[in-house]
Amino acid sequence: MKPQTSLFSGHACGGGLLLLFFLIIQCQCDAHYSAPLRFAQRLIRDLNLLPSIPQDRDQTQDAAAFIGDDADSNRTPRLVEKRIHLPILGDSGSNASVHELGHHAGYYELQHTHAAKMFYFFFESRGKSSDPVVIWLTGGPGCSSELALFYENGPFKIADNLSLVWNDYGWDKASNLIYVDQPTGTGFSYSTDPRDIRFGEKGVANDLYDFLQAFFMEHPEYLDNEFYITGESYAGHYIPAFASRVHQGNKNKEGLHINLKGFAIGNGLTDPEIQYGAYADFALDMGLIGESTHKTISKIYPLCKLGIELCSTAGTVACIASYAVCNSIFNSILLSAGNINYYDIRKKCEGTLCYDFSKMDTFLNDKSVREALGVGNRKFVSCSPLVYEAMIADWMRDLEVGIPELIEDGIKLLIYAGEYDLICNWLGNYRWVNSMKWSGSETFVETNMTSFTVDGEEAGLIKSYGPLSFLKVHDAGHMVPMDQPKAALEMLRRWTRGNLSNEFDMNMLAQKTGNTIHLNVF
Repeated sequence: MKPQTSLFSGHACGGGLLLLFFLIIQCQCDAHYSAPLRFAQRLIRDLNLLPSIPQDRDQTQDAAAFIGDDADSNRTPRLVEKRIHLPILGDSGSNASVHELGHHAGYYELQHTHAAKMFYFFFESRGKSSDPVVIWLTGGPGCSSELALFYENGPFKIADNLSLVWNDYGWDKASNLIYVDQPTGTGFSYSTDPRDIRFGEKGVANDLYDFLQAFFMEHPEYLDNEFYITGESYAGHYIPAFASRVHQGNKNKEGLHINLKGFAIGNGLTDPEIQYGAYADFALDMGLIGESTHKTISKIYPLCKLGIELCSTAGTVACIASYAVCNSIFNSILLSAGNINYYDIRKKCEGTLCYDFSKMDTFLNDKSVREALGVGNRKFVSCSPLVYEAMIADWMRDLEVGIPELIEDGIKLLIYAGEYDLICNWLGNYRWVNSMKWSGSETFVETNMTSFTVDGEEAGLIKSYGPLSFLKVHDAGHMVPMDQPKAALEMLRRWTRGNLSNEFDMNMLAQKTGNTIHLNVF
């Protein structure tokens, strides 16, 4: 991929890059630091989300149950969807039967690609059809949204015997819920043409926008519903770019008007310059490192900051260099802290893995499940190393820059973070939200944090002003809906209904509208 500008077009830029390359060499020679590629591989492997690149080249075949052999012909629709009937144990919490609840899976033949097919799940609300439409994006980059579906906020979870059990706190209790495998190469999404690999947010956002247009053409009954974009981790990059693309499409009257009302990022990476600067402070505050290590690590940050600044102007090589330099900060914290789970510092990494998500891989690669989903013989890849490596030059780019325009136009933003996550910690997220410049920024900064209560108990701390909200979630790590499912569902309910801060006011709203709101979340 070509750099945006000449890498050595100016003396300052060239000097900065040489300094970064020198530091990379030093870090790689120093026993205290890991090479950036080993670091990248470790992050994915330790989450048990990397079953490896598919070994069989024939896995690039079309999913015959959906697309057929004539996928590229003009006769084939771009979006093909089927209703799925997976057996689910327990009580759904809905008056509708399992067969009446609309569960769908599909492939979308991405419009502006050579041969890419995007896989998705769609779950109609267990509440009302008029509930908001919510799309969820998992990060990675390159990790499947099925991770969230089965372990966080989907309609069901996988039991030890690989049966499905209803999730009492699934987000489909308050929304019509979409999960997408993206970018191309993630999960069940694929392409037969390597030119469809995405290297940055423009391609990612355009693909998601094209999918959304096709989805609402397939489901016009939901077009007037409020629409919200949600996700976590590296989706802190995807989500602002996607929200901006939808907003731009609406302004330019491109295709269908999407009723975008808000976007939410959980424990995300959005503003790397500020967030990497918070690593050492968070680690010190949480007792992961001592003062001496804090001082040593803090000396690396000015070079990390320089690299991120160059990334925005000098192009791809500078972005990759800054990735290596900045992640030496994270590496050194892990070396000092010992065998911690960097997604939840209260826990240890058991064995070679911090979490075990192997049930999902086993379940989705079962032949009967693949047949039910209509994906043919395609192997499920929960996290793609190819996608991860392709996006490395995107890692240090600042996605905060496009957010002020969105919130100025009245589109709501919720940033939430579990307090025990290290890798995308609450402190870094809190700092970038407070530093963001918009018309209400001064008032937002001055606003005090108040209790976020669920069932009368404090579940977190929140501050809100206008369209912007920040929520620090108690007793949660990187994956808030997994660690605090009741609080996460309540957060979604209140936020989409416009009253995130006040539990009492939700009861008053129920009385005024005649609707019953179950704050005990079933």
